[in-house]
Amino acid sequence: MGYQYYHYNPSPSAAIPFAALFGLTAVVHIWQTVRARTWYLIPFIIGSIFEATGYLCRYISATETPDWTMKPYVGQQLLILLGPSLFAASIYMLLGRIIRVLNAGSISPIRPTWLTKIFVTGDVISFLLQSGGGGMQASAKDANQAQLGEHMILGGLFVQILFFGIFMIVSVIFHRRMLKTPLHHVGSAPVPWNKYLKVLYVVSLLILIRSLYRVAEYIQGKSGFLQSKEIFIYLLDAALMLTCCAIFNVWHPSDVVSGRQALYKQPEDLEMLNGGYR
Repeated sequence: MGYQYYHYNPSPSAAIPFAALFGLTAVVHIWQTVRARTWYLIPFIIGSIFEATGYLCRYISATETPDWTMKPYVGQQLLILLGPSLFAASIYMLLGRIIRVLNAGSISPIRPTWLTKIFVTGDVISFLLQSGGGGMQASAKDANQAQLGEHMILGGLFVQILFFGIFMIVSVIFHRRMLKTPLHHVGSAPVPWNKYLKVLYVVSLLILIRSLYRVAEYIQGKSGFLQSKEIFIYLLDAALMLTCCAIFNVWHPSDVVSGRQALYKQPEDLEMLNGGYR
C-alpha cells in the first residue's frame, strides 16, 4: 500500500486566504526592508514567501481530492514546515543587532560577536533536518520511509525548540540587566529597545508554541488526533505564523535597528545569512 497523503479532505477555501495573506505580508516586508535597508530580515521575507507558496500548493492539492498528486503535496508539506525556521534566523540576528546598537555587549550573557553565530548555526541544523525529513516523508513509498522522515523532522524541531528556549533565556537575562543599566542609546535619539524586546518575546513565543504543536503532531503520527483534523494546522501553525508576520509589519524592527545604524556595525549577521541560506 502506498503512502497516504491526507487522512481528511483538505479544504481549498481555507488554504487560499492564508496564501493571499502571507503573500500580502511578504510584499509589505519587502518594501519595508528595502526602504530601511534591514537586510538581516531577508530570511524573514523568504519565510513569508515559503508560507504563501506552501498554502498555495495546499490549495492546489485540495482541489485534487481525492486523487492527490505528489508535487503539490510535497510543496505544501516542506514549505509550511520550513518557513518558521527562516523567521527564527532573523529574530536571532535582531537581538544581536539590538545589543550592538545599544553598545551593551558587556552585559549580554553571550558576546554579540558569538550570539548570532551560535543561534543561526542551530537554526541551520534545524532547517536541514526538517527539510531532509520533510522531503523523505512527503515522497515516502512505504511506512518505514515515512517513519524515518518523521524522526528527522522531530529531531529538527527538537533542535529548534532547544535553541529557542536558550535564546529566550538569554534575551530575558539581557533585558533584566538593561533595565538596571540606564541611558543606553545611540547618538542623541533614544533607542526603543524595551518595546522591541517585548515584541521579540511575543514573536518568539508564537514560534515556540507552533514548534511544540508540530512535535506533538509528529509524535502522534499520521493516524494521531492532530494530523487527522485539518483545523489544527490553521489554528496552531498558519494563524500563529501569520500573526508573527503581521507583528513585524506593524512594529517593524527598522524603528530600533535601521540599515543606517548597521553600516558601522560588524557584518557577521549578513555573513551568516549568506553562508547558511545560500
